[in-house]
Amino acid sequence: MNLKLSTRTVDGVAVVDCTGRIVFGEESIALREQVKSLLAENRKQIVINLGGVTYIDSGGLGTLVGLYTSARSAGGSVKLARLTHRVGELLQVTKLLTVFEVFENEDQAIRSFRKTAVA
Repeated sequence: MNLKLSTRTVDGVAVVDCTGRIVFGEESIALREQVKSLLAENRKQIVINLGGVTYIDSGGLGTLVGLYTSARSAGGSVKLARLTHRVGELLQVTKLLTVFEVFENEDQAIRSFRKTAVA
């Protein structure tokens, strides 16, 4: 498996750090299980930090969309942070930038949850 995942909590928001490749197979399954376990723990504010991701294939994109949908169904939200140039271009070409809330860094993503709660 070429994807390393770690989870931490910052100001009540779960941050999932991804390093490596998000591709169809073990990597996508691991990311899906990580985020779904957070949702099962009633942790509904999730930032996926993609700063260390070097490659995403169609299976990885499908996983991100699935996690977005799962979080919404559970009353939560998944936001993306620190997209690399390559990942950002891929999300733009596939029009997924119109689906996800994307932030330059995780601090902005975490703060956006506070703004949503106040609104």
